[in-house]
Amino acid sequence: MKECFRIPTTGAFGDPIDENPSGAMMEAGFRSTGLNWRYQLFRVPACDLQDGLDGIRALGFSGLNLTIPHKITAVSYMEGLSESAALIGAINTILVKEGKLYGENTDGKGFVIGLRENGISLAGKRLVILGAGGAARAISVECALAGAVHLTIINRTEKKGRELAALITENTSCTAEFIKWVEKVSIPACDILVNATNIGLYPDKSLPDIDYDTINQNMVVQDIITNPAYTPFLQKAGERGAHILDGQSMLIYQGALAVELWTGRKPDPEAMRKALIESFT
Repeated sequence: MKECFRIPTTGAFGDPIDENPSGAMMEAGFRSTGLNWRYQLFRVPACDLQDGLDGIRALGFSGLNLTIPHKITAVSYMEGLSESAALIGAINTILVKEGKLYGENTDGKGFVIGLRENGISLAGKRLVILGAGGAARAISVECALAGAVHLTIINRTEKKGRELAALITENTSCTAEFIKWVEKVSIPACDILVNATNIGLYPDKSLPDIDYDTINQNMVVQDIITNPAYTPFLQKAGERGAHILDGQSMLIYQGALAVELWTGRKPDPEAMRKALIESFT
């Protein structure tokens, strides 16, 4: 007879979260390591975050992912942060160890790995980032650390945008500037353009309000939205000849890093990719 019938549990908090396809992908990652772990989505409004975190501690969760709107707010509830998470000021992954919560950020690392797996190096590149929230902060920091030379942050809230630009300039060898997001804002010359907002997340069919005629065939354009994978934003960029990348690679690799953090075992990203694709069919 087995000595323990309790199945280790992980999951994700967010609001909205019903359209998040990560559950099947993460459980495929666990299976690829030979472990029988579970991953469940939980809709947790911003006002209930503290209660939710107390709950995973009490219930003995092994780990947790965070998505909108919790990535920045959750930092204050952690007993410890990784070095990169502390610099970013946002977390997307929590490790529960001996009843204590430790914050990590795998978003930006997953983004960088996804670019690399698509044959794109960040060395010497100029990027434009739409947004200044938790995902944008993670992507900006990790791209700067990976060799990007300049970042332009476009955001509606000036305070958050300037803070992120200053964070990059003051803590990395990459320079950064802020541009106020106004109606049909022009995209400055760059190598890589990233939509790091939730604009276009199902069922929202809207587009980031930018001047799409400033996108050209020399740009790589990536969306972090995974549902749908081929967003209206990417459709518009593709029509202008840009090399487009969806958010699935970032999702897969950030998830693989989380599985490794929780279990100590490296999952198979291809098994996770297959499960993710199947979840959309």
